[in-house]
Amino acid sequence: MEKFIPDEVRIKRTLENYERVKNNIAEAAIKAGRKPEDVRLMCVTKTVEAEYINPVLDSGASLIGENRVQEYLAKRDLLHLDGVEKHLIGHLQTNKVKQIVGEVDMIESVDSVKLAKEISKCSVKKGVISNVLVEVNIGEEDSKSGIFLDGLEELLIEIGALPNVAVKGLMTIPPICEETEARKYFEQMHKTFIDIKSKNLDNINMELLSMGMSGDYEAAISEGSDIVRVGSAIFGARQYF
Repeated sequence: MEKFIPDEVRIKRTLENYERVKNNIAEAAIKAGRKPEDVRLMCVTKTVEAEYINPVLDSGASLIGENRVQEYLAKRDLLHLDGVEKHLIGHLQTNKVKQIVGEVDMIESVDSVKLAKEISKCSVKKGVISNVLVEVNIGEEDSKSGIFLDGLEELLIEIGALPNVAVKGLMTIPPICEETEARKYFEQMHKTFIDIKSKNLDNINMELLSMGMSGDYEAAISEGSDIVRVGSAIFGARQYF
């Protein structure tokens, strides 16, 4: 098998992108009257080879997000993951749950009782607590996963009753739209987050709001996001395989 030789120019560009995104996050936070350290940068590594991820990890990145269970497990041992938090952010099928429970620090894409029950069952079996975020379909798009707002509280109450699952907050992906429109979705999401927090639901902790990606993370920060999930703005356009 031919040895993979990373492109040094691409590595240099990736590191420059990483620094630029970090600076943009700090500026957006300060502009919004927030502390830069209150917003976490997640480096989204979907379809990116380990040879391009590791230089970013070695430069201090402390949080990565993967979309696919199989892809994460396949390249995990190649990554420099000491001290790095790992999140699964893509849609999770129930038949893949047992493979990922206990292998990541958080599952950000829980959107149904069925999925939450499977995570609970596998977590009990493995003797671990699974931290999760509930994914909200803020734009009510049929093409996207996530619970609609009108079903969110009921879902949270049901998940809160499950053993070995700890709800830590909410995640969303707004519809593709102009920044002004995206801000409205982010604002609505933040209001929902604060509203849920004020209700003090049993076993539901609203600690984290994950929203904002490569094209809109600065707008998301201004509307209260705690985690921004940035992939292509750091690693370049995705190479699908």
